[in-house]
Amino acid sequence: MALSPIDRRANAAARGTSGEPLATPADDSGPIAPLPQSANDPARRTPLDAFSLADLEAVRLLLGGGSVIDWQRLALRDLADVDRFLRVNEFRPDDERDLVRLEQIRDEAVDYLVRNFGFRFPDDVAEGLPVRELFLLASRKSRRQMYACVVLKAMHVIHHLAGRELLYRLPVSDDEVFRLVERKVVRTVEEIRGAGYPITEFQWSRKPRDSLILKLMAKTSTLAANIYDKLRFRLIVRDESDLVPLLRELSHRLVPFNYVVPGQSVNEIVNLGKLVATMPALERLQEKLQTDASAESRAATDSAGAANEFSGPGYRVVNFVADVPVRIDEFLGRVADPAVRDFGAIVFVLTEFQVIDRATALANEVGENSHDRYKERQQNRVRMRLMRGQLLDPPAAPPPADTVPGIGRGSDD
Repeated sequence: MALSPIDRRANAAARGTSGEPLATPADDSGPIAPLPQSANDPARRTPLDAFSLADLEAVRLLLGGGSVIDWQRLALRDLADVDRFLRVNEFRPDDERDLVRLEQIRDEAVDYLVRNFGFRFPDDVAEGLPVRELFLLASRKSRRQMYACVVLKAMHVIHHLAGRELLYRLPVSDDEVFRLVERKVVRTVEEIRGAGYPITEFQWSRKPRDSLILKLMAKTSTLAANIYDKLRFRLIVRDESDLVPLLRELSHRLVPFNYVVPGQSVNEIVNLGKLVATMPALERLQEKLQTDASAESRAATDSAGAANEFSGPGYRVVNFVADVPVRIDEFLGRVADPAVRDFGAIVFVLTEFQVIDRATALANEVGENSHDRYKERQQNRVRMRLMRGQLLDPPAAPPPADTVPGIGRGSDD
């Protein structure tokens, strides 16, 4: 089968610097080739003072790890904003089948809310308005805004559950689903670099089985369901000032802010409150930010989230986890039961993203912050737990050689 340019580049990127394939697909990782310098045009980037309120809300949520269920409103300006939001959630606003699917989700949400909470919705919110306009209604002050937000929150959860159920029912392997995400991310990162954003390094990996076992034995919680970084991506930008613009671009093209996993963001680099205060255009937007107790205090500083206990004292990073949506239309034909299509064509894959500037990345690999020291501390914890009450000084074990330096540390690794 002929490979597309994206597939060929993704395959080449997964072979590492030596050109040889990696030992196993479970550790499929590597940097992508740099784009031509001419593609990196700063004039094509969106400057900070051109951020919309929706942009600022999204970046704050990525940094702080809040939940949209706690939001009081959206901040979409027009149908173009709505369509961009739908596309990053993998809905196609120009495809009638996807619009019908959205209407079905709305019907289910309204029915659930009426049955369980006794809501009485205005007719246009319940069914009258085209579903795309419901997002605008939730963005504009009116008596019906609250009702639109309530319905959209229920739709958000119902759609997420449907994606999980669909993935459970389909005969599709983790490898197939992970490759869909990898190709999607590689393609999007190339687009972002082509738009002038200075991504100087890009790596991805799948957490090897030995590392998964080590992580579970090191954590207080030993449930595999609590592992968020089986698939992880690392983007390094030129300067610290490039981080916030990149986060905005990721929220536009790749990571729906509404599916960022609450409580799993770590921000030890970006002081968003200080940044906003230095720019009049952003400061004016700050006055319009909604109260989000779950994220506001964390994202406003440079210390959001709980630091990884095994990281060095000077280790700094922006890290967040998202349930990334991917379309799996090509796999729906594997199931004869037509009822499976009632769940749509979108599934979700937990994915970890690490975004960092080049200077911080270099500092993170020196001394106590280094990956080797990190793994040593993690192994010592596991050795202590395994040998508790048996040996006072158990023999040291050789460090594992199955991780990719620099991207092995997740928010809960």
